[in-house]
Amino acid sequence: MTSSRGDHLLLIVARLNRWATRRAQLPAPAAQLRLLSLMNDLGPSRIGDLAVADNSSQPTMTTQVQRLEALGLVSRTADTRDARATLVSMTEAGREVLMEARAARAEVVVPLLEGFTEDELETLDAALDILDRGLTAQRNSNGRR
Repeated sequence: MTSSRGDHLLLIVARLNRWATRRAQLPAPAAQLRLLSLMNDLGPSRIGDLAVADNSSQPTMTTQVQRLEALGLVSRTADTRDARATLVSMTEAGREVLMEARAARAEVVVPLLEGFTEDELETLDAALDILDRGLTAQRNSNGRR
């Protein structure tokens, strides 16, 4: 893939993401939803690991986790492998908020997709499958989620 193709892909994905987020009626701020999505992907995690995965500082992540915890969207438990550490996990309420947000964002994309021809939709489906396979292969080869 050329750099310009990669740049174009990332630009379009980012535009679509911003577009859907602006139009959706979200149940929580986008930053909180991003963290819930990350936690959904990673499972129970230490705050430091969440900070690394989010490319943020540990103090920033601590503040974000405290906000989610106050809302009942995440909980902390002792790390059974290290008594000094705690793990942060999404609660059922957190999962419900994340599912509601994803559904709201997907709903605003429907009118966009309705403007595509059947051939365009099939091409889009094929491209999404290819991207998904590539991301899965990269994740598996790197041992990361």
